[in-house]
Amino acid sequence: MRFFKRRIHKAVSELDTVEISEQDGVRFLHLGNDTVQSAMRLSDPNGLELSYTRSMLGFLLFAALPAKALMLGLGGGSLARFLYHRTQVKQLTAVEINSQVIAAARSFFLLPGDDARLQVIHADAAEYILEHPGWDVILLDGFDSGCQVEALATQDFYDHCAMALSENGVLSVNLWGSDPQFDVYLKRIETAFEGRIICLPAERRGNVIVFGFAGVPQPTQWDALRHRAARLEADFGLEFGSFVESLRDLNAHDRKGLL
Repeated sequence: MRFFKRRIHKAVSELDTVEISEQDGVRFLHLGNDTVQSAMRLSDPNGLELSYTRSMLGFLLFAALPAKALMLGLGGGSLARFLYHRTQVKQLTAVEINSQVIAAARSFFLLPGDDARLQVIHADAAEYILEHPGWDVILLDGFDSGCQVEALATQDFYDHCAMALSENGVLSVNLWGSDPQFDVYLKRIETAFEGRIICLPAERRGNVIVFGFAGVPQPTQWDALRHRAARLEADFGLEFGSFVESLRDLNAHDRKGLL
């Protein structure tokens, strides 16, 4: 996605240049180049405009709505806004290393201020995860300038994420399928979770979401997944039925379900 007609903000930090543009009623966040990092439709600010953000919530096919959710990488705050306004998640914590990104999310993307449910922390996610366990879901979207943040894709880091989850917790990771290191990252996640991973390609070609499970994911049979997807679509208005069918693309399966 290339740069848009109206640029409305630019801030330079030691980490990245943060720029915001708008076109056709959608506001976009860019970090260091014209790649879109986050998007918000002005007429539906609490929706999930980008398909990969919707896909990151595909973990709900296999796990209950979390009580405690940790977001590593804030961007424009799309997932934080959606979970804050449209779910009953009790504790939402977002960790972002770039203070200019936090400022942009608050000033231009309608991210609520901190309160009893939501807290945004200016910190290094790789360090934060070491001291803060007990999450039901970790939503990891670690990109800068269009590239995977190296410190958020090491074997140690994925291991630490696995250890920071609750008994039935889930790690939801956004990866770029064409990244030359994609297979390396995938293998690291698989190692951290002892093989308990499921891949979901996003509707927009390129992004692949990888779920790592602290326990055994359930359900895995197609009929049960479709039934669950129908309930989730009714609750949240996201395309969970399409998620189920897309699971066939990148995971071992037979006519009954995922293997």
